[in-house]
Amino acid sequence: SAYPKELSGGMRQRVGMARALVIDPDVLLMDEPFSALDVLTAETLRTDLLDMWSEGRMPIKSILMVTHNIAEAVLMCDRILLFSSNPGRVISEIKVDLPQPRNRQDPIFRALVEEIYVLMTQDNDAGEIRQGVFPGTGLGMVLPQVSTNALAGLIEAIHAPPYSLKADLPELASALHYNADELFPIAEVLQLLRFAELKGGDIRLLPAANRYALADVDERKQLFAQHLLSFVPLVAHIRRVLDDRPTHTAPARRFRDQLEDFMSESDAMQTLNAVTQWGRYAELFAYDELADQFSLDNPS
Repeated sequence: SAYPKELSGGMRQRVGMARALVIDPDVLLMDEPFSALDVLTAETLRTDLLDMWSEGRMPIKSILMVTHNIAEAVLMCDRILLFSSNPGRVISEIKVDLPQPRNRQDPIFRALVEEIYVLMTQDNDAGEIRQGVFPGTGLGMVLPQVSTNALAGLIEAIHAPPYSLKADLPELASALHYNADELFPIAEVLQLLRFAELKGGDIRLLPAANRYALADVDERKQLFAQHLLSFVPLVAHIRRVLDDRPTHTAPARRFRDQLEDFMSESDAMQTLNAVTQWGRYAELFAYDELADQFSLDNPS
């Protein structure tokens, strides 16, 4: 026996599912039920749940599951709803008529996965880079906290064989062991920075990303800095404030307060943390964590 707080993340998910099943509910609601499990355990639990469901060993009438793993959705579900985040709404409904058990290598299975990736990367205007990648515009754009290492790693992966500047998103996700929730924020930040274009279920590197992949460390930082200043308004705003002040310093609280005029407190913190990490990497400004202050000099 153990308290819930004493269990690992994976064990907590397994116990939670067992507790839900033992009361014989009419409807089973699952939110990312396998996300904290290792690959083998997750596959075992998925198979066991589907076997019990298809063999009628559970009185459950319906299962509703939230997942960011596209292959998992196609593997388990009879109906898939895709949601947008800006604004929040159902953008597509896909019926999955494949019999259980389903084979990931089945051409129809793979075509469904590809179709969902295409829907998730669809442009409003063909041939143009999407402007509304993230909620909000200008300073009010809510940004994901994606590391520069992840951005550089994805550029390098797509630049190298077998992709050579263009990759199919499902294949890329599988090769890099990413689910959609992990891959899309990285890919969309690259698109925001005009390093890549997402279209039709593919990601294609733009010329700037090709230069980045071939550049040395200093050249990469300079190129990244140029794109940050050009395409991320908050970074340009912070740099402009620092340039204008005689002391070339500014409290981070100032920018968090500004962001909270457009978004929630948690989104403001996430957004500022993201641009802080990007700006420091590009050497556009420094940030002193103890003083909670931006400057143009390295903090002492």
